[in-house]
Amino acid sequence: MGRVAVLGKSYAAAPIIEVLAALGHEARLMQPTGDLIGNIGTFQPEIAFLADGYRRGHVQGLLELLSIPYTHSGVLATALAADRHQAKIVLRAAGVPVTDHLVVAREDAVAAHQMTPPYVVKPLFAGTGPAVLAVMPGDDPPAALYTPDWAPVEAVMVERYVAGRSLFVGVMGDVALGVSETLVESGETPDAEEKIQLLTPPELSPNIYENLQKMALKAHEVLGCRGVTEVAFRFDDRASGATGLVCLGVNTQPSLGVVSPVLEQARVAGHSLADVVAWMVEDASCSR
Repeated sequence: MGRVAVLGKSYAAAPIIEVLAALGHEARLMQPTGDLIGNIGTFQPEIAFLADGYRRGHVQGLLELLSIPYTHSGVLATALAADRHQAKIVLRAAGVPVTDHLVVAREDAVAAHQMTPPYVVKPLFAGTGPAVLAVMPGDDPPAALYTPDWAPVEAVMVERYVAGRSLFVGVMGDVALGVSETLVESGETPDAEEKIQLLTPPELSPNIYENLQKMALKAHEVLGCRGVTEVAFRFDDRASGATGLVCLGVNTQPSLGVVSPVLEQARVAGHSLADVVAWMVEDASCSR
């Protein structure tokens, strides 16, 4: 067993550190806002476990320069998956269905509708900026893009809205773990927060379930991903057969927290958090 640097915010890293300690590793938290290079130099980790948030490839590039094996996808795959526009080009070319979209300046998306509603507006790069905005028929262009949360975002993706169910497939190595559906429960009062629950597995026909797993593996493969990823889909079950399936993107840093499709699917398959973490540590490498 060896020294493992767990990179991420404390809430995401804490359960991983606990599991690593139980597995016999010496694990240490390293916050993304701290002196990362200095902390790495002091601790001299043998492996870096990326707990959350490293979806642009910068930290992966640093770890490559330092020759420290790390978990999840490599520099290119991480950066490619995070660039929603470029990722869609690759996915579409591989036959994975994606939505129509435009890339525009944030100011233009506020000034006028860039496509006929309904549509959604997202930061161009996944893992950065605020949550997705939905613009429905009859709505004005999204004035929320003027809020301080959106100020750092220069370019946005305007994407055709896809009605239906939100489905996620976890991929671990070359295996699709399963399928989960997110169910949103409204709060008991208008001011109460919505609660998100997972249904694993959801009620789907065998054909749709198999198609989801095949598409997720294809998306993981063509983007060059490694380790564990999470592929998001929308499914309009009013459409004929699998024509209602659309891939929304690949998360190269999926959560291993409370609401985690990857962990739920692993548990259904008989694997614990410790099993997943142990596999990820064993899988860690450079040149990913």
